[in-house]
Amino acid sequence: MKLFRCITLPAVFLATVALHAQVPVQQPAAGAAKTRAQRYVELISGSEALKSSLLGVLAVNGAGDTLACIHPDTRMVPASNLKLVTTGAALHALGSGFRFETRIGVRGEVSADGALNGDLYIIGGGDPTLASKDTSALSRGALFARWKKLLDDAGIKSVNGRVIGDGRYFDGPIEKDTWSYQDIGTAYGTGGDGLSFYENSLEVKVSAGTAPGTPVNAIVSFPQLPWLRFANRSRTGGAGTGDELYLYTSDVWPFAEMRGTFAVDRAAKTEEFSNKYGAYTCAHYFCEYLRSNGITVSGGPADVRGGRLRTDPASLENGPYAANVDDLHILGGTSSPSLKDIVLRTNHISDNFYAETLLRMLGRRLHHSASYDSSYVALGEVLSALGADPADVRIVDGSGLSRHNYVSPSYFVRFLGAMMDSPVFEDYVASLPQPGKGTLASRLRGEKETVRARVRMKSGSMNGTLCFSGYIIPERGARDETIVFSILTNNALAGGSKVGPLLDRLIVLLASENGN
Repeated sequence: MKLFRCITLPAVFLATVALHAQVPVQQPAAGAAKTRAQRYVELISGSEALKSSLLGVLAVNGAGDTLACIHPDTRMVPASNLKLVTTGAALHALGSGFRFETRIGVRGEVSADGALNGDLYIIGGGDPTLASKDTSALSRGALFARWKKLLDDAGIKSVNGRVIGDGRYFDGPIEKDTWSYQDIGTAYGTGGDGLSFYENSLEVKVSAGTAPGTPVNAIVSFPQLPWLRFANRSRTGGAGTGDELYLYTSDVWPFAEMRGTFAVDRAAKTEEFSNKYGAYTCAHYFCEYLRSNGITVSGGPADVRGGRLRTDPASLENGPYAANVDDLHILGGTSSPSLKDIVLRTNHISDNFYAETLLRMLGRRLHHSASYDSSYVALGEVLSALGADPADVRIVDGSGLSRHNYVSPSYFVRFLGAMMDSPVFEDYVASLPQPGKGTLASRLRGEKETVRARVRMKSGSMNGTLCFSGYIIPERGARDETIVFSILTNNALAGGSKVGPLLDRLIVLLASENGN
């Protein structure tokens, strides 16, 4: 029995990627059979949890059948579902084996006694994993040891100058201007230039005060930023009020103020905030490492802002001009994990910092500029080359943190279909979490592992928004029976605890279409 069609699709779109073309929405033919998933979509669209909100769904299989469909062309805020596009485009354009490079360079002469009479540069290449918690990357100690060995091999025993963190490889503002003011101070809203450190995060140990209204206890734990003035204006909240702490900071001036409340009944924890001085922090810690390993540094750390050296983040941009990278003597460098591994982490833990780096790297590699404007153009070119014309979507960042992104379910399905013919598809689909793991740890609870193992999808959530898009692999592995789906909800007043189970059930019903 033929299923109803919500959109016109060729029968072998997954094999031919015919979804690249724009497809018109059609109403189901009179008397056409509806899947259980379709009947369920129509039921929940009027439910209490989703009333007065936006629900967009499209799920298709390789035979060209539409399994579920409602408002497929409605553009909606995708939240972290946007990482599907960013990571897929980066893998397709740069290749699974691509690696970010960080180089060590010097300016000046090395005397007979091993003194570098000049400056030492850490030349960033956009690597988001430097000194990070990513287990696939070098630890901070191992990274610094490799950099020091480059100095040892060059006979450098002291530095009569500065250690300079050079992040000029990424130009433009370090973060997107449409991000929420509150988000910018959090670790998931941090930005960066071409040289980062510890994913540009700042860890603060916090605990409630003795009673509501008393100050929250806060101690900066790592990294230590001696140049940053940290002010604590937060207060202990009443029982049950949760964690509402935010850090307000910027890269314009080294001042950070923690505001908000932390409930009196909350256990002590480590908050992850944003460090806007990644390049300077990297220089500071490497400088300390060298000193502790017998290499003196007379000038201390510095970074580059506006083309000038900044020896103190609180100083104005009136220092000497930094050397051109082409004029430096390069001692060597280190490489990041492969892009395959970076994309895996990006999607599994929904890492915003990594996602933004991938978008900006596209701009840098394709247009020699990592500014957001150039990066949008580069991303659009990659999407067009894939056959997923970006003309009918708005994408303004790489992570989905901005509420100015607008993508429809039909576009996600089109893009996911296009990725199936990319040479990097195997690595791409492997990067997507399965229910019960990573960011999907709470999804499809109680379902058989045989069902959960066949679902590969990305979640996306923010206030009023919950989204899931991805693939459902057929039980017998036949490519043309793969289901590609996108489920987006916006403006829901009900919380995720009420909306989430409805969407879980829809995914299970879709999975029943290509498995038992």
